[in-house]
Amino acid sequence: MTPMRHPLLFPPIFFALAACGPSTPPAPAVPPTELAAVRTPPPDYPAELACTGVGGTTRLRIAIGPGTKPTDIELLASSGNAVLDENAIKAVKDWEFKPATRGGQPVTQKIQVPVNFRPPAERPAECFRYDEKR
Repeated sequence: MTPMRHPLLFPPIFFALAACGPSTPPAPAVPPTELAAVRTPPPDYPAELACTGVGGTTRLRIAIGPGTKPTDIELLASSGNAVLDENAIKAVKDWEFKPATRGGQPVTQKIQVPVNFRPPAERPAECFRYDEKR
């Protein structure tokens, strides 16, 4: 005896399996982007310190998250002057960045930045009033 075939079962299974095949092509991969500085104004440099030749470099590690502002600031190396270090941190808090992205989504990235305080090569006239105080 030959097994009985059900001719109506084959077409639905065929179409169901055909639907499992490739559909639309996958979306193209979004290339990563790197962190970019947008606005980084210099810190306040107290004239009295600049005029007396006090300067240095404050080195900071900053984390920039999905927003545009730093989310974490860490002092890595002091300029040697607490006021300059505080002014560097205060300025960096207001810096703006375009965050890095991976897969089209913003990601947190950490960078190290030097904040330089260089006394002017030529002393401005303003400095003479500080000389009088000494």
